[in-house]
Formats: sequence, C-alpha cells, structure tokens
Amino acid sequence: MSGERRCLKCGCRLSRYNPDERELCGACARGVPSSTTPELPSIPTRVWSNPGIQEALRVLDFGQVSRLLRQLARLRQDDLARLTGLSQGYLSQLESGARRLTRLDKTQAFLNALDVPVELRPLAPGSAPVREAPEPDREEADHLRSLATGAAQSSSAFAEFMSSSNVSADELEQFGFTLARIATDYVHAPLLPLFTELVAVRDDLFERLQGRQRPQQSRELFMLAGTACLLLAHASQNLGEQASAMAQIRTARACAEQADHTGLRAWTTGTAALITEWSPQNRMALKLTEHAAELAPAGEARIRIAAIEARAAARIGDRELSLAAIDRMRQAREETPLHDEVEQFGGLLTFPLAKQDYYLGGTYTLLGKYEEAHQHSTEAIAAYRSGPREERSYGDEALAHIDLITTGILQGDPAGATTALQHVLDLPPQMRIRQLGSAMDRLSSLVRRTDLKGNRTIGQLADLIHGYQVIDGTGALRSER
Repeated sequence: MSGERRCLKCGCRLSRYNPDERELCGACARGVPSSTTPELPSIPTRVWSNPGIQEALRVLDFGQVSRLLRQLARLRQDDLARLTGLSQGYLSQLESGARRLTRLDKTQAFLNALDVPVELRPLAPGSAPVREAPEPDREEADHLRSLATGAAQSSSAFAEFMSSSNVSADELEQFGFTLARIATDYVHAPLLPLFTELVAVRDDLFERLQGRQRPQQSRELFMLAGTACLLLAHASQNLGEQASAMAQIRTARACAEQADHTGLRAWTTGTAALITEWSPQNRMALKLTEHAAELAPAGEARIRIAAIEARAAARIGDRELSLAAIDRMRQAREETPLHDEVEQFGGLLTFPLAKQDYYLGGTYTLLGKYEEAHQHSTEAIAAYRSGPREERSYGDEALAHIDLITTGILQGDPAGATTALQHVLDLPPQMRIRQLGSAMDRLSSLVRRTDLKGNRTIGQLADLIHGYQVIDGTGALRSER
C-alpha cells in the first residue's frame, strides 16, 4: 500500500493514530526488544471459504470478520492489531459493536492488510460501496443512541421503583379506621386493652415505613404513625408515666415533620403542653402552648390550645394570663373552622363543648371563681351524660365532679360535695386514670385544712377519699393518700 507507515524496529504496520515521530509501534516504543517481537502473523487462504466470513464481508460487519478470522486463524487481538495497524483497543470496540468502520479509506486499508480476495471485497467494482460519512459524526451518533437507551432503561427502572409499594390504599384506609376506633373508644373504655392494640398498630405502621412505598403513601403512613404515638402519649400520661409520654410526643413530632402535617404538629405540641401542665415542670406548659397556638388551625385545635393555656396559667397563679387565654378561647369559638385531619379521627382527638366546659370549670376553680367553676363543671357533666356514648369521657367527667366537690367545700356546701364524690367513687378501678389520683390528692389536702376541722361532713369526705385507688403504668391499682 502506498504511503503506509511501518515500525522501524519490527516492521509492523502503524496505526494512522500512532503519533510517535520515531516511527515505532506501541510495543517497541515501550522498550520491548525487537528480537522478542514475533513476526507478522499471516492469514491462511482457507479461511476465506468460510461462509460466516463471506456473509460478514457482504453485510460490512467488520467486527464479525475480525472475530471469525481470529478464531479460524487462532490469532489474538494483539496479532490482528499488528497486522492491520489498528490498536488492540480499537479492534476490541470493533468486535463488540461499540465502533464501526465507516470511512472508505480505513475500510480499504483494513481489507488490504488482511489480504482479502478481491472477489469477496464489498468495495470491489460493481459491489455496493460503503456509505462514506465522517467517522466522528457516526461515532457520536452511536454514542448518543447508547446514552438514550441507557437513560430510558434507568427511567423505566425508577418508574417501577416508584410504582412499587408495600402498602395499598385499602390498607392505609384500614389503618385510619382502626386509629379512629381506638381514639373514639379511648374516652369511654378501659385503657389497658386499648393500649395493647394501639402498640400493635403503631408497630405495624413503623414496619411499613421501613419498607418501600410511593412518596404520598409514605406521608400518609408518617401521619398515621404520628397519630398512633400521639394517642400513646395520652395513654402513657393516664398511666402516670410522664417520661414515656414525652418520648411518644418526640416521635409523634418527628413523624409530623416527615409528613409535613401542620395539624399533627399542633395537636402534638398541645398534648406536650397538657402533659407538662400536670407535672412539676408545669411552667414549661406556657411556652409549649405559645408555640402550639402558632400552628393550630382555626377550629377545635385552636380552642383546645387556649383552654390548656388558661388552665396552665391558673395552675401557676398567673391570673391575668389565664383570663386572657379564656378570652382567646371564646374568640376561637367564633372563628370559621378549617379542615383538620387529626380531628377526623374523633374521640380523644376532638375538643367538643363538654370538654371545653370541663376545662373552664377546672380553670375557674384554680382561679377561685367558684360560681363560674360550678356552672361550667355542671354543664360539662350534663353534656357528657346526655351526649353520644363515644363522646362521654369518663376521666373528664370524674375530674369535673372533683371540681364540683372543691367548689362545694369552699362555698360551704359539703353535703353537695359528698353527692358529687360518690360519682367518682363509683367509677370502676380499671377506668381511674392517674390524673384522678393527683386531683384526689389535692382534695385530700383541702379537707385536712385546719379551718375545716370539726365539720362532720368534711370528716366523712376525708374518710371516703382515703385509700382511693387508680391505675399505674403496670396496670395495677395504686392507692392515693
């Protein structure tokens, strides 16, 4: 071939891409002694009669030509590279289909180097010529097609990932129904069986969240899991386990953040304030109610926060703040309620009029406004008794009776106090939450005041209060003083 370049040491053809100005092949340039370089391989004449090679030449599949030649002539890619002057890497890509011979001059050089018989050459006179196109453009097009195929496969895989889920719409709905039933039963049924079921539901939700589901389903699962933890926080508080209750609150808050659910954030923060209000750290409740008020949507959630703030402020003796919170509570009653998914569960996660009156009765009792306290406590008890069973909170009703007892004693009506106390004593022991124990403790301290000593009715009240039992964190009964 005219103008072809050969290695000055071993005599092999040099690739047109070999830049070595010394006219050396890659092996010689790396310092391999010329004496160790084998002679140029040859192609046996018999291989050209192979039907596979003839077909590959006819369809211009030079990668297949290279593969078959090496198999039939028992050559390595390095051998064929030295013979054709192409690099071993180029031949490897040619055989894999990653590259193609498209330029006329390169194709002719390839065929000449292999000494392909004229009658088999696809570029012989009368044969269909190879369409000449600039190699970089063709290679770029092939590369782009490969990129497009790979990108399509990745997108399809991601679409399959998104569509796969370990939870169905029906299961999400069933989780919601179960939590709604527990929240509704909670206010009027014994606590311990519900607590066990609630833990099981929460664990199932946690397990689902550790699997794979669509983003919207994940948000729903986080909202449901947060609600389950919120209910467990209330249950833990009712068992007198404040540390456990706050641990549930922290998890509920984390779930609310993952679900990006403002309503759940508000209810969770409000419940944290409620738990803190009944604790020795009750001053912290006011900071929590301030934060919860910023989150709570108009409706029962906002009324609830104001009610908690009013009672918490009264409990620490901040009369002015308590009365201001009562005003905010009444203003919130006049607002148009907004949709609140948490309230959809019902029961414990609502704040109906009966509960509002119970909170006002307790707040006014703490403020020493006994007439208002008596009025709201009486209205709360009447509303619980006449309302639907699922809204009758045995704990709140009993606590409202204790507020009536307190106001009766302080207003000089111990006889009425005795009647109210009987309703508290009649409550089945397994339904006596720990807040009742705390309230009975305060009532016991009240009836032992020196200015009340000598009153026979007060003495009877003290005897009835003594030994009152409430449930504790183990489910056992615990006597109060």
